[in-house]
Amino acid sequence: MRDFSEIKDLKPKKRSALRVKAGRTYYTLRRYLSWYGKRNFAKEKSQSPLVYCCFSHKTPLLRRLKDVDMKYQYNKIVNLKIAAPKVDGIIIKPGETFSYWRLIGRASYKKGYKDGIVLNSGGFSTAVGGGLCQLSNLIYWMTLHTPLTVVERFRHTFDVFPDSNRTQPFGSGATCVYPYRDLMIRNDTNSLFQLKVWVTEEELCGQWLSSEAPLYSYRVIEKNHTMKSQWWGAYTRHNEIYREKYDSQGAFLGEEYITENHALMMYEPFLESAAVNEMASK
Repeated sequence: MRDFSEIKDLKPKKRSALRVKAGRTYYTLRRYLSWYGKRNFAKEKSQSPLVYCCFSHKTPLLRRLKDVDMKYQYNKIVNLKIAAPKVDGIIIKPGETFSYWRLIGRASYKKGYKDGIVLNSGGFSTAVGGGLCQLSNLIYWMTLHTPLTVVERFRHTFDVFPDSNRTQPFGSGATCVYPYRDLMIRNDTNSLFQLKVWVTEEELCGQWLSSEAPLYSYRVIEKNHTMKSQWWGAYTRHNEIYREKYDSQGAFLGEEYITENHALMMYEPFLESAAVNEMASK
């Protein structure tokens, strides 16, 4: 089991407001320049679905969180209904790259977006377009079950809410901040891939479709999950994400390392299950 003792950069760093603003400006400009560089970005959309489904998934739209007004959950649904059509139907041809933010663009009140919850420095606040991470989380999770290549993905550096009815490994999502924390996915295969996403009354749903029958299936797992007490008075959480690969007959072909996650915990770990549920819900 891996030790993770060498992870030393999770202690919060205090930065002035000026430095934070300068950093955001720098990374924003750098992102805009990269969007108009040599990379071949996917831009063609089609509402005619490709023939083969590689993977599908759905997540509930509403989740009760302690000290979070439910109106922001309903605002999130409005935001998802605006953003989802921006990426729904996008075709990724061989050699092309999908960029989450390049397709969706900046959220604004003028476009109809509402204030939703955003995670910020270990807590949460509200901002226009808040809640769109649910869409990037869904796309990332589905992509891990395809042969597509994730070339850019960011993880949360804070673990804000305790696990409550978690069905996926810790750290298996992709946080997003316009425009510099993007989710980018490249098609290194010889097939076309198409993303389908839509919002129902209760769930956010998605599929990765392909022009060719999938040759493999995947199972995503975590390893070396641990929570550690740090000398400076906090707890941190760590794990590694792998995926198992199977052929079309279900035979195991091997295991592939995906990523590792390290986060500062913003709640007391090792709570009894009843206490965890109390913290995660009202």
